[in-house]
Amino acid sequence: MKTVNETAGVTANRAIIGGSTAGIHHKRAVWKSAAAYLLRAANILSLLVLVLIFALPFVWMISTSLKTMPETMIFPPEWIPSNPVWQNYIDAWNTGPFMKYFTNSVIIAVGILILQMATIIPAAYAFARYQFAGSKLLFGIVMVTLMIPAQLIFLPVYLELSAWKLLNTHLGLILPFASSAFGIFLLRQAFMQISEELVEAARLDHAKEWKIIAKVMVPLVKPVLVTFTLFSFIAHWNDYFWPLVMTTNETARTLPLGIAKIREVEGVATWNILMAGNLILVAPILVVFFFSQRQIIRAFVYNGVK
Repeated sequence: MKTVNETAGVTANRAIIGGSTAGIHHKRAVWKSAAAYLLRAANILSLLVLVLIFALPFVWMISTSLKTMPETMIFPPEWIPSNPVWQNYIDAWNTGPFMKYFTNSVIIAVGILILQMATIIPAAYAFARYQFAGSKLLFGIVMVTLMIPAQLIFLPVYLELSAWKLLNTHLGLILPFASSAFGIFLLRQAFMQISEELVEAARLDHAKEWKIIAKVMVPLVKPVLVTFTLFSFIAHWNDYFWPLVMTTNETARTLPLGIAKIREVEGVATWNILMAGNLILVAPILVVFFFSQRQIIRAFVYNGVK
């Protein structure tokens, strides 16, 4: 039998080993906690750097739009104007028929959105829920159109619309964008993630296809639709190339063309007036984004969960 001293020695050794093991685990926990803290700090720092990279040009634009012309030439630049000049916005607005430009931009951007919704929703539903002869080929053709730059096909489109006498008209600026391959792809992927049981249940209730689309499918992909709406609105609100090609007078010209004309009217690069005009251009986009940001976040969360 073991002596009392031997038993005590074994117990002491075990206590030492247990204490050292606990110490090792404690150190590991401390290192893991420190590493997690450093990783979180690095993520926050990287996000702040990205915010600064994207926000600084916008802040500079706001600052310049409130300066006098001599203040825009000071180096290093002053970020906060000593006496903000709000008159710059009035001067920019008065350089041309900006109300007409604004109205044209709204008509064209909204008109394109309405036509796109009328075409991409049924097309995406058909590609997502039906297998018909040539469906894969047709969808492949739709995807190929994403790789064709607009500058490559603008001439035949221009000639066709000219033959229809649609130059200098709102319709001529809307029709070429009546559908969207990107929108069809985006909605098709969203529709494919919806359970087939929901569609079958609606059909058992004798719901027609248009009702299934309107009452079942569209509400479930609302965040994706809002995201596409924002992308489409921004793209066509800021479009410069196509309105420049399709218009030769002020009848259907849009805000980007109006902003470009500020430099022609002033004769020199009046950066304060130009930046004020650019803020007028970007303001509606910021308003639309402000009201739709929650849906955009939901769209990314929805796709991430799926």
